[in-house]
Amino acid sequence: MKLLIKAFNHLFIVAMLWLPLQIAAANTYVEGVDYVKIAGIPESKTPVVREFFSYNCGHCYRQDPFFEQTAHLLGDDVSFERTPVGAGRTSWILSQEAYYLAQKFSVTKQVHGNIFSRIHEKEGAFTRPEQLKDFFVSQGLDGKDVEAAMNSADAKLALMNYDTQAQLAEIRGVPSIVVNGKYLVKNPGKTPEDLVKLVKYLNNLPE
Repeated sequence: MKLLIKAFNHLFIVAMLWLPLQIAAANTYVEGVDYVKIAGIPESKTPVVREFFSYNCGHCYRQDPFFEQTAHLLGDDVSFERTPVGAGRTSWILSQEAYYLAQKFSVTKQVHGNIFSRIHEKEGAFTRPEQLKDFFVSQGLDGKDVEAAMNSADAKLALMNYDTQAQLAEIRGVPSIVVNGKYLVKNPGKTPEDLVKLVKYLNNLPE
């Protein structure tokens, strides 16, 4: 009997020591430090991770492989979307148009890295619409189709939508990550795996 009591006491002590570790693990992320709640972006589907970026941003260029790997690790269970930020600057707005055109003609995978390379390794930022058109022609698209798309009402609406999303998400710098339209990531971690863990945590937060 004494042996049973001793064994029970031992298990109780172990359980009490283990409980704080479990609680600590459950509270790894802190609101206001690792993420903040924002006004919100209407998302058509969740779970979704949205990267706010600009092709003109050097940090976005350097971090692109990080986010590409994050998207790969998230797999098909979580959508990974992007929103280009214009910030009222002509060259940045042209980069927004570049993203719109890539999406419009379903060539994003083909040209995404090429746009970054064009700006940061070759000719520099787009400063005139003609340069943007010439770039997409060099990627195999028809010049008339590109010009028509650039001058379309859809293009103007897309750019307005990009700007609205950035305002609702309270974006102050790029790259920035928003989860499910309502959590702005403050500390993405040092590796794509770190960010994936945070995304999964935010996905499981109660509504």
